[in-house]
Amino acid sequence: MDCYELTVNGERHSVEADPDTPLLDVLRGDLGLVGSRFGCGMGLCGACFVLLDGHPAPACDTPLWSVVGKAVTTVEGLRGHPLVDAFLAEQAAQCGYCVSGVLVSAAALLAREPHPDEAAVKGALDRHLCRCGAHGRMVRAVLRAAGP
Repeated sequence: MDCYELTVNGERHSVEADPDTPLLDVLRGDLGLVGSRFGCGMGLCGACFVLLDGHPAPACDTPLWSVVGKAVTTVEGLRGHPLVDAFLAEQAAQCGYCVSGVLVSAAALLAREPHPDEAAVKGALDRHLCRCGAHGRMVRAVLRAAGP
């Protein structure tokens, strides 16, 4: 085991782990940040997405060693973001399983494109699997958060 210094949601953390430990395991098990979910384990479904230096990335197959020196933002780091209120207003989280990954991807979109159109929002959320059918409400929520 090695010791790694991580910056997660703006706070520094020291973690002792194997270098190939998935980031998701460290976030949930060591840091107690359980908002990111384990879905497919292959980085394909989007449930585990976090932001790495502002870019959406799957935490389930990202090794710990690769995030040293990068800013990691989880859904917990989005408290106070307009997306959170918009998702609540649009009732865009039916079962909630995919929502943490959707929120971080939407936050990345709004950071680079503050007023996206519907096609841009759908493109940004395309990698996220929503099994309960709330995708339309999620798109509306992102557009609401972007404002007029």
